[in-house]
Amino acid sequence: MIIDAHQHFWLYDPTRDAWIDETMARIRGNFLPNDLKGIFLANQIAGCVAVQADQSEAETDFLLTLADANDFIKGVVGWVDLRAQNLPARLDYFSQFERCKGFRHVVQAETDDAFMLQNDFKRGIRQLQAFDFTYDLLVYPRQLPAAIELVNAFGEQKFVLDHIGKPPVRTGQIDFWRTQINELARADNVWCKLSGIVTEADWNTWTFEQIKPYLDVVFDAFGTNRLMFGSDWPVCTLAGEYEETLELVQGYCSGLSETEKRRVFAQNATDFYGLE
Repeated sequence: MIIDAHQHFWLYDPTRDAWIDETMARIRGNFLPNDLKGIFLANQIAGCVAVQADQSEAETDFLLTLADANDFIKGVVGWVDLRAQNLPARLDYFSQFERCKGFRHVVQAETDDAFMLQNDFKRGIRQLQAFDFTYDLLVYPRQLPAAIELVNAFGEQKFVLDHIGKPPVRTGQIDFWRTQINELARADNVWCKLSGIVTEADWNTWTFEQIKPYLDVVFDAFGTNRLMFGSDWPVCTLAGEYEETLELVQGYCSGLSETEKRRVFAQNATDFYGLE
């Protein structure tokens, strides 16, 4: 069994989805569960976690509606304004939905690298714990120091790092990112998604050999008990088909034991998000 711990759905809106620029023409369109069912069937994917792409509660409601209609969507990571004064009421509202598992903010788009350390944001993170919601960290390497401070301040909160921290695979730089990843992984309340890696490399020329050093770092840092496979579909299709994203991680894991593979490809995501 394989669980895809990170993918997206959307009805494309050129204004709302302005982040999908001209270089991303391939994903300027609608991507819905029916587009993914055949891919999952062909690759023996048992279910997935749908993650927000737009910062609105309407996005969260949209994903929850899709999850209600499609059993293979096992969990939803939505968006809620963590800085809002009425956050407890909003979290109470979303707690009624069994498949609402956690939340994410697109911190990588914030100009303040210490955005997550602002008092109102930290207050929001603190309130997640009361409802047992997880938090997905979406950051660039330069924002990892703030992420490290945040996760250490909230040792009881479950965090997961998206896209292995978006390392600069394209340029081959690794030292700063590796140092930060090793420090982040020291916090045992942090997991890491093996997702979004191919899109950090050159979309047309990436190779397994180029990406392997970055996988080495996260496997050494987090171990097989805190890593989970994610495709980042449909964004991953900018750099390769779904199968290539899956095969990249499967190839790296080929030497692991069956127990370790089961954890990376299903059990860790199931445990972290509390999936069925």
